[in-house]
Amino acid sequence: MTKYIPTIGLEIHAELATRTKMFCACANDTDEKTPNTNVCPVCMGHPGTLPVINKQAVKLVLKMGAAAGGRLADFTEFDRKNYFYPDIPKGYQISQYKYPLVQGGEIGGVALTRIHLEEDTAKSTHDTGADSLVDFNRAGLPLMELVTEPVIHDAQTASRFAKELQLLLQSLGAGEANMEKGEMRVEANISIAPEGATTFGTKVEVKNLNSFRAVERAIAYEVARHTKILDAIARAKAEGTAAPAEKIVQETRGWDEKTQSTFSQRAKEDSHDYRYFPDPDLPKLYISEIPEFSLAALKAELPELPWQKRERYQKTYGLTPKEAEMLVGSPEIGRYFEAILADLSKGVALDPKQVKLAANYLLTDYIGLLKTTATEGEISAKMLSKIAPGAFAELVGMIAAGKLSSRAAKDIIVIMHNEGGMPQQIADARGLIQKNDEGELAKIMTEIVIQNAKVVADYRAGKAAALQSLIGQGMKATKGGANPEVLRKITLELLSK
Repeated sequence: MTKYIPTIGLEIHAELATRTKMFCACANDTDEKTPNTNVCPVCMGHPGTLPVINKQAVKLVLKMGAAAGGRLADFTEFDRKNYFYPDIPKGYQISQYKYPLVQGGEIGGVALTRIHLEEDTAKSTHDTGADSLVDFNRAGLPLMELVTEPVIHDAQTASRFAKELQLLLQSLGAGEANMEKGEMRVEANISIAPEGATTFGTKVEVKNLNSFRAVERAIAYEVARHTKILDAIARAKAEGTAAPAEKIVQETRGWDEKTQSTFSQRAKEDSHDYRYFPDPDLPKLYISEIPEFSLAALKAELPELPWQKRERYQKTYGLTPKEAEMLVGSPEIGRYFEAILADLSKGVALDPKQVKLAANYLLTDYIGLLKTTATEGEISAKMLSKIAPGAFAELVGMIAAGKLSSRAAKDIIVIMHNEGGMPQQIADARGLIQKNDEGELAKIMTEIVIQNAKVVADYRAGKAAALQSLIGQGMKATKGGANPEVLRKITLELLSK
């Protein structure tokens, strides 16, 4: 069979976190439950109304461009994109076509074509019987659209890119990008072509993918569907039989979560179908005339970006790529971790050893504990706050100082989560402070060495496991309270005599 190479380009829409809508003063409140509350004559498209550009929305898109290393426009304008659906109150959408705010750049190794700004559509509901309902609360919200170059070749890379974009939006405070709430929607343009081909295959667009899992599965499904069709056509040609009826056509498809398959929606429009033209009611923008929109000013406002944070965690503190990804990939866990580091660094330079310990006990023990009670698998700030960052930092300090064994530290995490309290108080009350007194431990180990002549002989004969047997007896004699490193040191000194 012919080997085919998939080519994938993504179009991602993300609602921006501004106070008001894109072209009017209505509230930008995605949590509003009462339909058609945040509406006015402007966003409802009443005749004679005039839109006004939301300055903050423009700035947020430019900051995205600055973070991605894109080329920020000097001249830009808004266009009317004409199409007639019930969720478009004006009969056209205000968008950008020829002169987007940002061109080029890259995120997560994926090259970008453009980032532009437009207004969102209303929300249609079709499961109410014979009628369809439209809620215009969302109509006119500022919407960033990002388009990638067709440089993605597998579903996993597409999903990783979408996750990285979500993290960037959250890091910049540009939007929450909650896919379940529709604040970020992914559309995938997919084609396949024989290996070595110089042209792309027929492109199919799958719209409104609202989870990372759906992105991966929809792309994988389309690649398999295209492959099956092309193989059938090639087989019929080779055998001299009639060509199969099914062909790949340029179209827009939807994703059915229940059947885990795509379905045809409509023929795919081209840009000329939308009859773009500059919106006559909105002014042209010259970005260089607005000082706060200069590249230098925007870069000065950028926080530490997700990929910069990963690098810092790994290079400065020796965290593993998996640990760094867990901290960066969950904003809530990341903020909690940074709060722990802030407590650890009060008045002193951060000790990489303590940072490593904090990451280990947080990600392995505390998050592992929380996941047993997280109903949807998501760790929230409220769940994390059961143990204050300051208490966790105190625990880390005690571990680093040798006051607590690993077992005691794990037990204290459970106690703090269930009952509250501070590590030092819990350790004192429950006798969990690790014994480090070398004189006291030397007496215990001297007795154990005398009573275990055969084990001592085995060790001196080259059996390394015998050493651990002696240390284990020392831990048992101290009811797990001894510092195993101190026991090891003392035991080696006794065995060397």
